[in-house]
Amino acid sequence: MPSDSRDLDLGKFDEYMEALIRDWHAPGIGVSVVRNDQIVLTRGYGYRDAANLLSFTPSTLFPIASNTKLFTAIAAGLLVERGLLSFDEPIRHAVPSLRFYDPSLDAAVTLRDMLGHKTGVPRYDMIWDDSDYSTKELFERIRFMKPVAPLRSRMIYNNMMYEAVGHIIELMSGKPWDQFVRDEILTPLGMQRTLFTYGGAKADGQGDYALPFSERRDSDEFWQLPAPKDDERSPAGSIVTSLEDIARWSIMLMNDGVIDGKQLIPASVLKATLVPGLPWPTGMSDLLGFDTDLNGVYGMGRMTSVFRGHLLTSHGGNLRAFHSQVSYLSNEKIGVSVFVIGDHCAPLSNAIGFDIYSRALGLEATDWTARFRDFCIKAKATMREARERSVPRAVPNTRPSHDLADYVGSYEHPAYGKMNITMDGTQLQFGFRHIDLPLNHFHYDRFDTPDDEAKGAWSASFLTSTLGDIDRAAMQLDQIEAVFVRLATRPEADVLAKLVGTYETPLGMKIGISLNRDGDILLSAPGDPGEVLKPLKGLQFRSNDFPDVTFEFVFQDGRVTELRHWDAHVEIVWPRTGDAVPADTLEDDALLKS
Repeated sequence: MPSDSRDLDLGKFDEYMEALIRDWHAPGIGVSVVRNDQIVLTRGYGYRDAANLLSFTPSTLFPIASNTKLFTAIAAGLLVERGLLSFDEPIRHAVPSLRFYDPSLDAAVTLRDMLGHKTGVPRYDMIWDDSDYSTKELFERIRFMKPVAPLRSRMIYNNMMYEAVGHIIELMSGKPWDQFVRDEILTPLGMQRTLFTYGGAKADGQGDYALPFSERRDSDEFWQLPAPKDDERSPAGSIVTSLEDIARWSIMLMNDGVIDGKQLIPASVLKATLVPGLPWPTGMSDLLGFDTDLNGVYGMGRMTSVFRGHLLTSHGGNLRAFHSQVSYLSNEKIGVSVFVIGDHCAPLSNAIGFDIYSRALGLEATDWTARFRDFCIKAKATMREARERSVPRAVPNTRPSHDLADYVGSYEHPAYGKMNITMDGTQLQFGFRHIDLPLNHFHYDRFDTPDDEAKGAWSASFLTSTLGDIDRAAMQLDQIEAVFVRLATRPEADVLAKLVGTYETPLGMKIGISLNRDGDILLSAPGDPGEVLKPLKGLQFRSNDFPDVTFEFVFQDGRVTELRHWDAHVEIVWPRTGDAVPADTLEDDALLKS
């Protein structure tokens, strides 16, 4: 251990860590310890790459997940410091384009609410997680997120709010979130081994980055999980850094923005992130049956609590197989950061820090790791037994309402994006984000995927329109039922052009069919504003306002001869009377531009 650690007695720490690697069957662990303005320890144990036995080093690049949030909160604070934003005025004053689910939130939500998880809006992580949406596109989807609690009534962790703040930083500074954080935070702090994407870590030239290994869910065999996407830049959780850089970060935080004798981050910005907000939920302590720290209160991008009578500042970060904890004792100025590879040993990111603090403070030892280990062993055995006992709960002797080919298509939700159902031979396939799994009949019009260890289990229930066609699919996402609407295939432009013309009802009314600026079919009658018809199939279209009202264009000898219009009770034929849309059919030219 370096000589500057002599005033911080950690005991036989290397032996302790080697025992943890062995007892927990951990692929790799990294530990950083700082005190005052000195680095005490940056050391890796085990492997950053368990398959090739490559050592975890102080320079190993590691995804810190939600520990990214404090970088984003501080970046926003720098804009507050410059008068471009305010923590406590409604954010719409500075960013009118931000829309929430209802006008009451539009009028009241502040930047502090967003960074402090106080909006009352649930996580909606499936909008963000593993999507291909840009930060701007995620920002635009905030309006679909329905609150479940009144504003500022309880803390509900929300990654999407940090995505939105990342876009706000770009709007107000003129720089993308990652460039602003690089220029204003990382470069001044000398954090040269801190990047914004996992792909950047893989391509940095040193080849020293962590790989996502963990035990299989039903055995102790290691397997390599899907890694974070190479190109994902997320203000909520994409930063990749090293033990050496996180040590500098911790020193700066503990010393109110000062490092190497220089004030690099304004103390006022850091103190603002520590202003108490709402209590941290205690569900995990209730589940464990014991408390590690007490009275957790979230600020912005980090929280404070009490550890054995001492004020602790901390934040965790969790991705599949990557778990981190960055913390420090505020008064004693002792900081500990722990990086852990492996979902089965994730609690070590907390337990190791608690043990180091107990050692450094000379407190009576509490075997935190043993407590967590007992819980993890029990949890893994319980879930394995539950899977073994699982039996199908399907209603017997049911069948789909349609042929399997009728379910094939693309379905879209305004917030979650597209879900694709395809056919591989006689097997339906489920495609969502980067997931591609077989889709098997469960009962009625419900279809399920297998429970895949890497990609999970998914279920879709298909719904029919009043016309009897499959037009929607419902999935449970983020504790809500999300309904995906089937996308119809619009005829080619040259075919649509042939539909334009005038059609006459049996009572002599002239009906105009034209194309609007988006190439959609527009039906209009004298005195009406016109209605866009939605493609159904072939040359069939559906009323946008009345889904059970449909229209079909009839071709004979290469030209349209009539338009058939029907609902559940009547069918009417409108013969075509001309190729042009009569002027008196349209109120004005604006109709063509609708």
